[in-house]
Amino acid sequence: MLGLWAALVAILIVVAHFSGYGFSTGGRSFLATLITFAFLLLIMLLFATKDFAERVASLAGPAAAWLLGVILFFIFLIYALGTGSASLGRLAAIAAFIFLPLALLAAAQSAAPGSWHDLFTLTAVWVIVKFGPSHWFWPYPNARLSYIFTVILAVNTALAGFVLLRRTKNVGYSIAWGTNWSLYILGSLSLFAAIAIPLSLKLHFLSFAPHWHEWKSFLPLSIAILFFTAWPEEFLFRGLLQNLLSQSTKSDTAGWLAASILFGASHITNMHFPNWRYVLLASIAGLFYGWTWRKTNSIFASAIVHAAVDILWHFLFLTS
Repeated sequence: MLGLWAALVAILIVVAHFSGYGFSTGGRSFLATLITFAFLLLIMLLFATKDFAERVASLAGPAAAWLLGVILFFIFLIYALGTGSASLGRLAAIAAFIFLPLALLAAAQSAAPGSWHDLFTLTAVWVIVKFGPSHWFWPYPNARLSYIFTVILAVNTALAGFVLLRRTKNVGYSIAWGTNWSLYILGSLSLFAAIAIPLSLKLHFLSFAPHWHEWKSFLPLSIAILFFTAWPEEFLFRGLLQNLLSQSTKSDTAGWLAASILFGASHITNMHFPNWRYVLLASIAGLFYGWTWRKTNSIFASAIVHAAVDILWHFLFLTS
């Protein structure tokens, strides 16, 4: 996991350098941004190693979630001071983003999984990530990394709240490879493609238009999609939402269907509002992602399917 972390940080340095935001031009601001990214990413990845959450909980005890929250806040402080963007308003907003969900979940310690505290917290975190002032939170460099930073911070906050504080079971937050996973992943991707491609062409949602000139960006873009789009969304909608709904309804099928529909509905504002074609196709995609998560008990497997769909869509199709 540390090797993966080092590789991702190195890729960011290379991409940043060739895009004009390397050490030679960014100075202290870029260094602070790099340190912030490295630490936030390290936390996100370490929790995907076997038994890491249990070890943290055993060492820090009941205060583990709050300790992680404090660490996350100080990581943001490094960014804010290093880039010269620190202000009382910005620091207060980030503190609220981290600690209010923890406070709400702490109030639900005796509640069953899938309580209103859980669902409200998930909704609030998703709304802030999708509609919140991420460009204001992370203004340097020209807010280019604002969405990625907000997503990683949200994932780490959710880890503190749901994995350490609420001790949510069967999340599947791990990077591993299990028996028959290749079959599940390829089967899910192939079946979804067989349904979604003809349907999206029929609905005039997509048109076949390969972007051959963009394939040079295939590797960095694929990595970004996997870890900063597919992974966070699968953690939210499958590892937490589908999982909690299945536990609260005592039905895997009910949780699967409900989470898939909610996943589709979350895309209603994409490109324009209301985008019902996007909702329909995303709901169908959610069924396949949710099925993959259920078969493998890992958001890594469903994230691979999710990322593959997004990558093929980006490079082979044009959205109408």
